This record gives sequence, C-alpha cells and structure tokens, in this order.
Amino acid sequence: MVFSSHIFLFYFLPASLLLYYLMPGRGRNFLLTLLSYVFYSWSNPLFCLLMFFSTVVDYCCGWVAGVASYSKKMRKTAVAVSVLTNLGLLSIFKYMGFALENYNSLLQIVGLSAHSFEVELSFLLPLGISFYTFQSMSYTIDVYRGDARFKKNFIDFSCYVSLFPQLVAGPIIRFKEVAEQLQSRIHTVEKFARGVAFFSIGMAKKVLLANGCGKIADLAFASSAPGVIDAWYGAVAYAFQIYFDFSGYSDMAIGLGLMFGFVFPKNFSSPYKSTSITEFWRRWHISLSTWLREYLYFPLGGNRKGSGRTAINLAIVMLLGGLWHGASWNFIIWGALHGIMLGAERLAGKEAIYFRLRRPVRVGLTFLLVVIAWVFFRAETLPQAMNYLGSMFGGVSASPNSVLLAGVFYSPYSLFCMGISALVVWLAPQTWDWTRDLNTVKAAAIFFLLAISVGLLTIQSYNPFIYFNF
Repeated sequence: MVFSSHIFLFYFLPASLLLYYLMPGRGRNFLLTLLSYVFYSWSNPLFCLLMFFSTVVDYCCGWVAGVASYSKKMRKTAVAVSVLTNLGLLSIFKYMGFALENYNSLLQIVGLSAHSFEVELSFLLPLGISFYTFQSMSYTIDVYRGDARFKKNFIDFSCYVSLFPQLVAGPIIRFKEVAEQLQSRIHTVEKFARGVAFFSIGMAKKVLLANGCGKIADLAFASSAPGVIDAWYGAVAYAFQIYFDFSGYSDMAIGLGLMFGFVFPKNFSSPYKSTSITEFWRRWHISLSTWLREYLYFPLGGNRKGSGRTAINLAIVMLLGGLWHGASWNFIIWGALHGIMLGAERLAGKEAIYFRLRRPVRVGLTFLLVVIAWVFFRAETLPQAMNYLGSMFGGVSASPNSVLLAGVFYSPYSLFCMGISALVVWLAPQTWDWTRDLNTVKAAAIFFLLAISVGLLTIQSYNPFIYFNF
C-alpha cells in the first residue's frame, strides 16, 4: 500500500484516524501497531513475520544491553546478536542472490565453473527491510551506549519499529528521538493542521512533479543512444524525479506522524542548493546520513586520525551506503563516486579552487556532479550506465530514432514539469519552514494542491515509487 493511492487516502487513513482518536490513552500505541501490521501486510502478509522476528530479537537484546547488573560481556553479546541478526536478514533477502551471481562469475573466469552453484536462490525483497532493520538495530546499540533507555513495554517498542507512516521508506528514526513520544505525546489542532499541510505538499511533489519527470527519465534511459542534449535532459529529469519522489514521501510521512501526535526529524533540506558534495550529504536523506555517521563513520575513527584516514573512512562509509540501496554494482559505484568526492573535498580543504568560486557556480557544479552520479543509480545495468554516460559526453553517436524523443521530451507538459521542478528545487521555501505558520491563504493553497493531486491520481496510470525498491 502506498500513500499516493485511493485505498490509502479514502479508506485506510480515514479509518485509522477515526479509530485512533476514539481509542483512549495507552491503547493508542497498540492500535497503531495493529494498523501498521495491516498496512505492511497489504503486499505480502509473510513479510510481517520477518518484521516481528526482528522486533522480538531487538527487544530482547535491548533488554540485556540495558540492564547495568549484567556483565559487560553479556551486554556486548546482546549487541552482537542484534547486529548479526539484522545484517543477516538483509544479507539473505537482499544480497544473497547478488553474492552468488558474482561468485559464479568469478569461478567461471578462473576456469572452475564446475564448482558454481547451479541452483539459483531467489528471494522476494520484503518492503522496507533496509529501513526497519537499521532502525531496530540502532535501538540496541543506543541502549548499550547509554544514549537511550531500554523499553520494557513490548507494545511501545513494536509501535516504534512498525509505525506505518515511516515504515517502508523512512525517515530512519532513532529510538531516542521518539522515546518520550511513545510514552506520552501532545495532540493539538495546530499540529494536526500542519500534518495535513505536510502530507498535501508531499503528495503534490510526488504526483505533480515526480511522476511527470519520471516519464521523461524512463524514456531517456530506455533509449539505446539518445543525443547529448536529450541524455542530459533525461538525467536531470531523473535527478528531479528521485528528489521529489523521496522528499515527497518523507513529507507525507512527517505529516502523518503529526496527525498521530508524533514529531519526526527533517529528512531533506533543499539538497540541490548545496555548494559541495559534503554539504549535499548534510541535506540529502538526513536520517540515513546521520545513521551512517553515528554507527559506521565514528566507529571507524571519523576524522580523529588525520585527513588521509578521514578520506578513507568517508569512502568506506559511502561504499557501504551505496550497497545499502541495492545489490548491484551500479549502487556500489554510485556510493564509491560519492565517497571519492567526499574524500577529495576533505583532502583539498577549504582553500581549494572549488571553494573560491561564487556560490551559484558552486551550486551548479555540485548539482552537475550529483546528476552524473545519478546515472549509475538509475541505469539497470553497468553497461547501460556507461553507454548513457557516453551519450551525455558525446562519446556515443545518437541513434536515428532518438529524434522521436523530442516529441515527448519537449512537449508543453514535459517542459512545464521540468520548469516547475527547477523553480521548486532552487527557489521555493522548504516544507518544514513554510508550514510553521499557517493562514487562510496557505490553507487554500494546500487544499488546491491536495485536490489536484488526488484528481490526477484518478487518471494517471504511471505512479511508481522509487524507494520501495530499497
């Protein structure tokens, strides 16, 4: 079930809100947990067993890690069990097939194909497993570190892990950020209204902008050899699509949280306004960047061991961050590129020529680098990514049928979507700031955006959601 669907908008959400506000006090967390499992089971009920297993393991491990009377060895063991269990689930369901495929390829190269695995293992990727395993695992680590207190109430902890507004695509919420809210939270008309505003703007981003730009990107990447301008146009369209797709979902998740009394952290902060790749990762998917920093970058040594080691640590973190997104060499290369750029910026320092340029030039250069890297993220295979980059830089001759793309690429509707997307990306205020003070004019704009978004859902057949794949 996705937020931008009729069954969610007209059935699940109204019923959930009605039941929630009719439910007294402490029963609300149990109700939210139940609703979240219904929401998650919509695509495949068996996925719920996996999430419940992860929840039970981390609840028990958190209990052991949080009891001071237990020995340090026992508490460390609990953390190890939590980490190995969650990473094990990810490995089996997300990376096993990729690992076996590359293992067989390696055996074939060295002439030992007789020892390869003939049985192909194929698992259906559970929705949101990358998100809830990271979230659940971080709880045990935080309890062990003393950054959070272990939760005795299993229902409250289950609610934290399964909370449907951010279950399948984040933001990744650390337990300490909502621990008190699970115990007690404030419900006000103002908070609910801001939640509706967040949700409506997120819906508009998804339906009005991401979907329109996505059609352009799909056509461009499906072309065997687009022209140089068309290839860049398609790559920029994908950059807009993935931003509005994911930031739109994050807005909707934050809005839903507010409707149910929760305040979730900001997940995007105008990332395409960044003046460097370092700044980009402070603004893009903030919850993932924070998670990687807290649980991977700092344990590796962070920036405490010199600039050279810092650059290596950044490269390792981003390499694994790319792998987190998917079991593909494309994702690994995408992460490696960002890791190299982050490391290069750290080694160059602020005296580098890059940092002496005017701000608009730095923003444009950063966006250019991000767009180039997105090609590996979007392309289905490594050869396709290399061929597409060749088209972008004139290394591949445009195919004769590429002229047919112009009819769609530069239609009034496509140009309108791209133009509005650019204006929103670089000129519009952030949702987080714009919704702080609501008035009649803003309320009218919010209602208009929601109405037109819902209206378009009735006639649009194209409504993918990129981060459901991760």
